[in-house]
Amino acid sequence: MKNTEIKDLSVEELKEKLISEKDALRKMKFAHQVSAIENPIRIKDTRRLIARINTLLLQKATQK
Repeated sequence: MKNTEIKDLSVEELKEKLISEKDALRKMKFAHQVSAIENPIRIKDTRRLIARINTLLLQKATQK
């Protein structure tokens, strides 16, 4: 997901996306521990996406 797409989301949508991405990260980490996943770089990308979402949530909270 690109930054411009993330910035267009509302606070509620960001919170939902954050929950789903955290769940996906947890599942990927577990799958990677059991057996190597096909693309381990997705773990890093998901972590960075979670950080971007958290940053935007914080920015939107301080703007109000």
